[in-house]
Amino acid sequence: MIISRRAGSAALIALLLAGCARDGQIADTGVYVTRTGCPQVAIPAATGDVTLFDPATSRDARAIDVVATITNLRSTCTEDAANVVSTATFDVVATRRDAGQARQVVLPFFAVAMQGGTNVTAKRIGSVALNFPAGSLRAQTNSQATVRVSRASVTLPPEIQRELTRQRKPGDADAAVDPLSDPTVRAAVARASYEHLVGFQLTTEQLRYNATR
Repeated sequence: MIISRRAGSAALIALLLAGCARDGQIADTGVYVTRTGCPQVAIPAATGDVTLFDPATSRDARAIDVVATITNLRSTCTEDAANVVSTATFDVVATRRDAGQARQVVLPFFAVAMQGGTNVTAKRIGSVALNFPAGSLRAQTNSQATVRVSRASVTLPPEIQRELTRQRKPGDADAAVDPLSDPTVRAAVARASYEHLVGFQLTTEQLRYNATR
């Protein structure tokens, strides 16, 4: 599905086309942009890193034991007759305070399918194991998380597609009106849009620390 947007006198107009050969091309009707059913992959704010303290109740900088960060988040997306499948791969890098004996630290993470920016439709918890070699301050590992979204749920209803693809000509009363300004159209597009979110499964205290440090 292709979205074309053209600047009008006061707004943008959206146009959905059938192919993708013109993606990115500037034409009289606008700039053509591909709309995909694949979820956008991201790390929610304040969940991309975690800090462990020793002692656990301290928040003094001298008590920081391990700091880990999710990085290099990438995604692949495939489709079959029933589902859109998003697989996110990522690295976790960590440092520790003391380069002592070999040590393993296991950290939980989540993978969420978020519909329309507000509705969690699926959530899974996984874990990564970080192995610090003896005498090393640094450890690194990688992992992946997969979510499946129904193809039907990412497909816009026919009447919404017709409204978005309807040809608009200069001089028409709604030529400069963005169809997404219609609450019904905007809500339908939101329902058909998903995000694949990955982050550390933090405690309330850990999340508060990330948000306020």
